[in-house]
Amino acid sequence: MANRDNAGASATPAERKMPPMVDVMVIGAGFAGLYAHYKFREIKFTTFGFEAAPEIGGTWFWNRYPGARCDVESLDYTYSFSPELLDEWRWSERFATQPEILRYANHVADRFELRREIAFDTRVTSATYDEAANQWTIETNRGDTVRCRYLVTAVGCLSLPKPPEIAGIEDYQGRWVQTAAWPREPVDYAGKRVAVIGTGSSGVQSIPLLAEQAVQLTVFQRTPNYSVPAHNGAVDPEYEAQVRADYAEHCRQRLRTKGGVPPRINTGLPAMEVTEEERRAKFEEAWKFGTFTLQSVFRDITSNPEANAAVAAFVHGKIRGVVKNPAIAEKLIPKGYPFGTKRLCLDTGYYATFNRDNVELVDIRATPIERITRTGIKTNEREYPVDLIVFATGFDAMTGPLLALNIRGVGGKSLNDAWKDGPFSYLGLTIAGFPNLFTINGPSSPSVLANMLPAIEHHVDWIVDCISHMESNGFDRVEADEDAQNAWANEVAEIAAETLYPQSNSWYIGANVPGKPRVFMAYIGGFDRYIDRCDEIVGNNYAGFSFSVSGANGAGGLTDGFEAMQEQQ
Repeated sequence: MANRDNAGASATPAERKMPPMVDVMVIGAGFAGLYAHYKFREIKFTTFGFEAAPEIGGTWFWNRYPGARCDVESLDYTYSFSPELLDEWRWSERFATQPEILRYANHVADRFELRREIAFDTRVTSATYDEAANQWTIETNRGDTVRCRYLVTAVGCLSLPKPPEIAGIEDYQGRWVQTAAWPREPVDYAGKRVAVIGTGSSGVQSIPLLAEQAVQLTVFQRTPNYSVPAHNGAVDPEYEAQVRADYAEHCRQRLRTKGGVPPRINTGLPAMEVTEEERRAKFEEAWKFGTFTLQSVFRDITSNPEANAAVAAFVHGKIRGVVKNPAIAEKLIPKGYPFGTKRLCLDTGYYATFNRDNVELVDIRATPIERITRTGIKTNEREYPVDLIVFATGFDAMTGPLLALNIRGVGGKSLNDAWKDGPFSYLGLTIAGFPNLFTINGPSSPSVLANMLPAIEHHVDWIVDCISHMESNGFDRVEADEDAQNAWANEVAEIAAETLYPQSNSWYIGANVPGKPRVFMAYIGGFDRYIDRCDEIVGNNYAGFSFSVSGANGAGGLTDGFEAMQEQQ
């Protein structure tokens, strides 16, 4: 049998006190779940939560592989709801590591006592809407059953790892791990022959560190990824002082940007409206600055093929300048898809790692992996003996974590059936046919295309405001109208079609999961534009949402935002 490692042994809670009924059930205890608990407690709602991990942290609990680090600057990857948090916490690096981010999450949980209504080591196995009672029934792998009035999913967008899909893994006698579920105990790779399968973000981050200790590192690459240098280091004290001087204004600026991060060297210009010399100078400035600025230094990088080709050629030149072996450099150069349309990676020394004598790159498009053997990995060309296999093969992104909950709505219809042709959601917040269910950063929201912390706060605040609106007006049931949901899906698709993103077979469209519908799953119009649309919908009497008094609590009428607007007109 293969030695398959997960995230450590689960601790059994000494006592499990399950409330039979609560106002709000929150699934997940990462940054989204923690803030949801905070906000619902603030409005005096009874709240309970389930978390599959033994501790809080979400993605930052599970992804503890070597080199795991945030690709948003630490000063922006923070909550904004509490000035006290800003005063109490100091980040040590420009781009925080997984351990430091997990310490921050624990600091927040301790500071606001957010663990007390969460059951850990508990995975939700089903969530079923009871129309007669207007309640959700939640069941878990521990045999728990809890009912709630409102169900809030905070399960994350990148939290369901793809299982290894290579024949023979059950025969392998060595050890294998996944970056997305790295063991809590140390993994010994010093002096070992290590294989990494996958060169997405986790592969790009882990490969340089693995290479430093492995006697031999073999990287199996299917599709080369674009990666830009982080230029990490200590937090710049001058910039930190500037941010802290008016943090409220800094956070307001985050909400008025496309990606939820205030721009610092963006030109706001189309790339081809400046001279070639000026364009290259700005590319160089962005390359030296770090972060994902190279993708946004000109406003049309992801929409204008000519602008995109210019920045792609610039990056290709950088790769050739770093990697000494021209044949290896050509294997590492992304081709066949536009720059930035697969998730851009942020690295420290990634390309230079392939100059090491103990690192080998295997192009598995040219020489595909046939199977895993008892002692290693066999391609159609040769067998590579390895002691440790690291699968950096990504996630069933965005929809996978939600579908894994086995959610059933009105009439017993499953979310899997509702989404058989792709995810349909109104604003990424609600789903027609699933009343009183709210999804934080769900499909068709900006989601993974925005800074997750301000996006989480916006979604949770919106959900709490919506439920408060219901309570104030005597309603106890809300759901998205199907027509409004379809209109939103069309809007999301139309905006995506204006960009180059759909030209890439990325996990943004589900291309990494066999059989998954090919739909661009995120709202790409910008975080700022999305917030404006949400505000517009709320200002129009929650256009596209139906509010009612359920039969469970007495007869009542129905109010529909679209109908109300039409009556006003």
